[in-house]
Order: sequence, then structure tokens, then C-alpha cells
Amino acid sequence: MLPGDSQPVMVQTRRGPVECVSLGEGPAVLALHGAMGGYDQASVLARTAGVPGFRYIAISRPGYLGTSLSLGRTPAEQAELYRDLLDALGIERVAVMAISGGGPSALQFALSYPERCWGLVIISSFHSRFAGRLPMAWYILKLAVRFSPFVTAMQKRKARQDPERASRRSITDPVLRARTVNDPEAGPLLREVQRMTYNRMPLRMAGTENDIALTSSELSLPLERIKAPMLVMHGTKDSSAPYAQAQQLAARVPGAELLTLDGGEHFCIFSHLDEVRARAGRFLGAHAPRAS
Repeated sequence: MLPGDSQPVMVQTRRGPVECVSLGEGPAVLALHGAMGGYDQASVLARTAGVPGFRYIAISRPGYLGTSLSLGRTPAEQAELYRDLLDALGIERVAVMAISGGGPSALQFALSYPERCWGLVIISSFHSRFAGRLPMAWYILKLAVRFSPFVTAMQKRKARQDPERASRRSITDPVLRARTVNDPEAGPLLREVQRMTYNRMPLRMAGTENDIALTSSELSLPLERIKAPMLVMHGTKDSSAPYAQAQQLAARVPGAELLTLDGGEHFCIFSHLDEVRARAGRFLGAHAPRAS
């Protein structure tokens, strides 16, 4: 477990208050969650893909939990907010570790503020338009959140009582799912994320809907201009963010590294925990700024 304060604080920035927690000590790493997230899920990202020896700043992105969507709807606005947060915290440079919907703003941060970014770790994310069909479960979930809090409470209870069943949407391969759920470290981390998703769910919806709209828009990021070292990690069977996104991203960013996680789905940080953590640890260790 990374040392730090599990209770979030509201940091006042030029744009407005941002919710975050700090874990660990060392060179700074900004942890960015994806859809249905918040600082709590960003902290799980740090504890899953991260290694000791770094200070992870896990935030609630705009539209999630305590951070208002008005602080940044676009990747450019969110990147500006990250800069302002670093200024408020007195942090000069960071690496950015982003998963899923956190990816576009992480890439934009490296483009907009290259002098503030010493590395990028992009996991199960995207960089260009993906117009895949949303599952029916998403629309049912939206209705449940808006009209029946008892339904979400029931789903949370089911996830707690039967974690293997609750993981079926996250990891569809039965062998991989059973291995992950029964793993002494990956299993509890996955269950923690599942419980978090149903906790204060209405406060996660605005950001999630904004992220979904973003995936359907035309992202035109000049990836060839990114100067920060970058590690891309992605599963070959990811249906939420196709593996081709990772291949294209790694091909366009000069010097980028690509870790292909064979058979990995969107939750590959749990199903392929050892590979993800080992590679991320080597990457961060190799590029972290040295103490003067």
C-alpha cells in the first residue's frame, strides 16, 4: 500500500476547486481516471499500475464527484486545469498516468505544457474518434441513477456478495476472469473499483456523459509533437477502446513504447497486473527527474 492520505482535499486553483488525494513520496505522477471514476478510482489506478518511490496525485476530473464539470469539458480545458492544480500544489513537473477516458487530456497536457511533463503512461485509452455502439446496460444504468436509487444500491450489494458474477462485464473471458478474481492482489483491487462505481453514482454521471461525447467527436491531436517519453499499455481484446488505438498512438508519438497485453480487455490493469506494474515501474524509474 502506498503511504498517503486516503481522505480527499479540495485544492483551490485559478479555475476553481479540484478534489484530489496524494499517495506516496518522490517524483510526482498525476493519476487520471476514466468513465464512472473520481479521485477514488484514480487512487486505485496509482496503487495498481504504480510502484513505490513516487508521489501520486489522484484527482477527480471535471464532472466527477467534487470537481465541477464547468472547470473543463474539453481536453484542452482539462489540461489547463491540471497545470493550475500543479501550480497550487507547488509541483513543477509530473508524469501523467491515465486510463481510458483520462487519456485525451493527458496527451493534451503533454502537448500544451511540454516543460511540465516528464513522462506519459497511457492505459486502455484512445486518441481519436471511436463511434462504437454503447451497450444497452449503459442506458439502463442512466435510468436507474436518475429515477431509482434503490436499483443502484441493489447492484452495489450484488457486486459485494458475488464478485465473480459482477466481473463478467469487465472481464468476459471466464478463465481470465476467474484467475483475476481469485488473485490475492488483483482480485481485491478489482472488487474495490466495482464497489466504488456504485458509490455516489449520480456524482459520476456528468463527467461520464462528457467523456462519452468526447469519444464520438473528432479529436485532432498533433501527436507527432509530443516530446515526453511515453509508454502505451493496451489489451488486444479491448472492446471499449480498440487495440488499434494503442497501435496508432505508439506509432505516431516519437520514441513511444507499446506493451501489448495478449487477451487483455478494458480492465487489463487487473487481469495483467504483474506485467503492467513491472513495465510501468521500469518506465517511471528510467525517466523520473533526478534530484539536483
